[in-house]
Amino acid sequence: MTASKVRFRFYEELNDFLPPERKKRDFDYAFDGKPSVKDAIETCRIPHTEVDLIIANGASVGFDYHLKDGDRIAVYPVFESIDITPIVKLRDKPLRKTRFILDVHLGTLARHLRLLGMDVKYRNDYEDEEIVREALEEHRIILTRDRLLLCRKAVTHGYFLRSTHPPEQVAEVIRRFDLVDSLQPFRYCMQCNGEIHRVDKSEIEDQLLPRTRKYYDVFYRCSQCGKVYWEGPHFEGLARQVEQFVNGDTEN
Repeated sequence: MTASKVRFRFYEELNDFLPPERKKRDFDYAFDGKPSVKDAIETCRIPHTEVDLIIANGASVGFDYHLKDGDRIAVYPVFESIDITPIVKLRDKPLRKTRFILDVHLGTLARHLRLLGMDVKYRNDYEDEEIVREALEEHRIILTRDRLLLCRKAVTHGYFLRSTHPPEQVAEVIRRFDLVDSLQPFRYCMQCNGEIHRVDKSEIEDQLLPRTRKYYDVFYRCSQCGKVYWEGPHFEGLARQVEQFVNGDTEN
C-alpha cells in the first residue's frame, strides 16, 4: 500500500530545527493512517511551542487537524509584532505576562534575567515533570535547551534556546519576547527571585560590615531570602552589565 503524502513548508526560525535539505523549501512528508498535524510537526523535530500558525490548504487549522493525502501545510513561528488572534487556532490565549521557568542547565541565564527584572523560577534539581507542572500552574514560559521537554503534550508555552552562551541567550529572550521596553532592572533578587524593596538602614544595620555601615545609606532587601543590597562598587559593575544586555552586547 502506498503511503499518503503532504507537502510541508516551515518558515523563518522554524528552519533552525530542520536538516539542510529541508530548510526554507517545500518538502514531502509521507505517513500512514491519520496522524495529527501536531504529531507530524514534532516528527520533523520542531517543538509545538515554537509554532503559532498552521495553514492547511489555505485555511488556519489547529494542532488536532488530521493530515489527508495531498494536503499543503504551511507552518509559521510565533508572531511578535503582528496580532494573528482572529485566525490562529493553536492556543486559547497567549501568555502576555512574561514569567519564566528555566531547566536545570540554565542557572547563569536565570541570574542574568533576574538582574534585568524578569520573574524567573529556577532550581538546579528540577525534574522535567516539575517544570511542566509549575509552568502550567503558574502560567510560566519554559526556557530550555532540551527539545524533547518542549515536545511534551502538556506544555503550552516554551522556547528552545538556540545559543549555549548565556549573554547570547539573554539577547535571544529579550528579542523573542519583545522585552526591551519592559525591563525593570534590580527588581528581583538574583539569588532567589524574591522581590527587592527599599529598607531603612536601621533595620539591617546589624548585618552590615563596618565600612559598609559607615559609607552607605541606601539599602534594599529581598522580601523572600532577606539578602541585603546596596549601591557599592559592585553595583556599578551590575549596571554596566544591564546596559550591555539592553544594547545587545553579548561579548561579556
